[in-house]
Amino acid sequence: MSQHEYSIEKSIPKILPVLPLRDIVIFPHMIFPLLVGRTSSLKVAQYALNHQKYIFLATQKDSSVDEPLNDDIHREGTIASIIQLVKLPNNIIKVLVDGLMQGRIDSFLEPKEFMMAEVSLTKLKIESSEEMTALIRHSSSLFSEYARSNRNISPEVFGAFETITDPLRKLYFIAANILQTVDVKQKLLQLQNPKEQFTEIIKILTGEINILKIEREIDIKVHDNIQKTQRKFIIQEQMKILNEELSDLGGEEEGTPEMAQLKKTIEEAKMPPLVYDRAIEEFNKLKKTPSMFPEFTVIRNYLDWLKDVPWSVKTKDTLKIAHVKKILNEDHFGLKKTKERIIEYIAVLNLVKEMKGQILCLVGPPGVGKTSLARSIARALGRKFVRMSLGGVRDEAEIRGHRRTYIGSMPGKIIQAMKKAGAINPVILLDEIDKMSMDFRGDPSAALLEVLDPEQNSTFNDHYLEVDYDLSKVMFITTANIRYHIPLPLQDRMEIIELSSYLDFEKLQIAKRHILPKLLKNHGLKENKTHFEEKSLSEVIRYYTRESGVRNLERELATICRKIATEIVSKNKKSKITISDKSVSSYLGVQKYRHRATDLKSKIGSVTGLAWTSMGGDILSIEVTVMKGSGKLTLTGQLGDIMKESAQAALSYIRSNAKKFKIKPDFFSDKEIHIHVPEGAIPKDGPSAGITMAMAMISALSGVAARSDVAMTGEITLRGKILAIGGLNEKLLAAKRNGITTVLIPKENEKDLSEVHIEVKKGLRIIPIQKIEEATIYLFKKLEN
Repeated sequence: MSQHEYSIEKSIPKILPVLPLRDIVIFPHMIFPLLVGRTSSLKVAQYALNHQKYIFLATQKDSSVDEPLNDDIHREGTIASIIQLVKLPNNIIKVLVDGLMQGRIDSFLEPKEFMMAEVSLTKLKIESSEEMTALIRHSSSLFSEYARSNRNISPEVFGAFETITDPLRKLYFIAANILQTVDVKQKLLQLQNPKEQFTEIIKILTGEINILKIEREIDIKVHDNIQKTQRKFIIQEQMKILNEELSDLGGEEEGTPEMAQLKKTIEEAKMPPLVYDRAIEEFNKLKKTPSMFPEFTVIRNYLDWLKDVPWSVKTKDTLKIAHVKKILNEDHFGLKKTKERIIEYIAVLNLVKEMKGQILCLVGPPGVGKTSLARSIARALGRKFVRMSLGGVRDEAEIRGHRRTYIGSMPGKIIQAMKKAGAINPVILLDEIDKMSMDFRGDPSAALLEVLDPEQNSTFNDHYLEVDYDLSKVMFITTANIRYHIPLPLQDRMEIIELSSYLDFEKLQIAKRHILPKLLKNHGLKENKTHFEEKSLSEVIRYYTRESGVRNLERELATICRKIATEIVSKNKKSKITISDKSVSSYLGVQKYRHRATDLKSKIGSVTGLAWTSMGGDILSIEVTVMKGSGKLTLTGQLGDIMKESAQAALSYIRSNAKKFKIKPDFFSDKEIHIHVPEGAIPKDGPSAGITMAMAMISALSGVAARSDVAMTGEITLRGKILAIGGLNEKLLAAKRNGITTVLIPKENEKDLSEVHIEVKKGLRIIPIQKIEEATIYLFKKLEN
């Protein structure tokens, strides 16, 4: 320590005014101007000027605090002296300070108008060792490299550093000139050992130099890319001018080989004249557009779509009726009505060679083979097949495409399907057409009106292509689970074919002919080593599945196949495995469903109805209880509005005709009726349960038990008339599956019985009725044989 530094140290008082600093750290041997504007800080500066000019500079922990308290500033800081104080406008003072040495606040004095603290000096001593010498040299070398690499450090700063010989002064000079955060610099003041400080400064400098190297590499890459882009642009402009010169001289018009190939594919696409003119117009724009421009990619993508969409390619139809019959029967069992319609279509094609307006809609429960039937139709006709799922589609642009003004725009699903098919006469399946919805982006079902209208789809206009496209040669097939979910204008444009639920004997044949052979092959089981008895298949169908289609049946049989495969591998079994009806439970566990016939017991206020859902037919138990109350009707079981209105209509009819049913006319004045439909987690709606609810209320009010082997369906009016219902086949099938022996149906549905399969009607007594009173005869009295 020099004599001068020793005298300064002796002259520094122990109690000093504290000046909080924002976003800056002042190091010893550093002269720096500070702008002071806070009232408390102004008083600190004035006090120090009047008392020996010494001040303690401490950095705030959070620079956003306007009036810092004792805990808001760091304890470690720098003792400085005020060299100059200059008053500026707006009550601001410029204070020039000279950092002297490190210090630390030991304690704060009692609160005054500004901070005062007892400060102790931090005495640092450079030890004489090889390690210390290495740290000093390495830090000096790194800072020299850092100063030369950093554009923000002037040569004057580097020159000043070279003149410093004292190690501590070098340390503070480096810390003051590194472009780092306040927290990093404050950490250097908090270290009390020069060796630790030099180690920390080396770590900081190494990281900064690495960052500067990466920045320099990025600059070089960007500069090279800019040069390449500029050079490419200049060459393209030169080529453009040369191409124009060649064109004037009658030379090659397309320019590059890529452009020539594009022009060739456009000509080979055999587009209609108007479409070809549009393609050539866009092609000429493309030639004049530099490839670096965004418009180049937009035009190129548009031309790719125009040339890739089929305009004239057509597959040859297979019109032999015997062949078509063979394919349809190979792929599907039953579905007689649907197959007849396809055969009719083939017959007409044989006569006229081309027919418009072939839009079929296959409506039926899940799992009955709608999608696979469409694929079989395409195979039978020898046409390309493309499936489009419309479930969840809610944007009109999904059908018609996006306009080219949007980034990432592309044609709609129809044009995409045509490109995928590669022919102008494919079979396109629009799957789940009843699952579409709409929102603020438009109504996709409205966009489908043009697609599915034979009079309009020959000039279908996609928003992306912006040219007319002929869809008249396409055979559209749509599928749906529920007919009334399809918008009426769409229904009007399609020929709707109902696919009813499979009967048990049909499921048995489907399992034997289609499901089992596929599953045995997929699971590596040989047919001559694995045998399913017919009774075992019936056991699975009757007691482990309850569905309209065969999906669950396939899953259950797949479970058995997996367990057989496990048995063969684990036990190295080589003998033939036979699955009987008695061994099914060992593979699938206990029976999941039981026959309702085992629980047929007449009950008061409980009547069985028949319902039709998207999953097929089912039975619906209606329970009614009567209690004392004040004329209130309660409905539970998650019923829809239509079903609630049916219950209200039934109650109104009973009240107006109470004498007919031997019920007191004023029964409702002091009674409360509660109607409940079990399985409350499942939503229920529709008018066909009207007769069932009416009968259940009559049973509860009259105290007469209703027969449990009788089921019914029908919508009712306030005059007691029973109206027609839908889904008769599915409802009768549900009754048969659940052990019902007598079914009451509306008289208006009697004509539909001819369409019901004979196997469904077998064992059922089906009674058509016109009025509610007729139902009481069969429900409340024992039927005569």
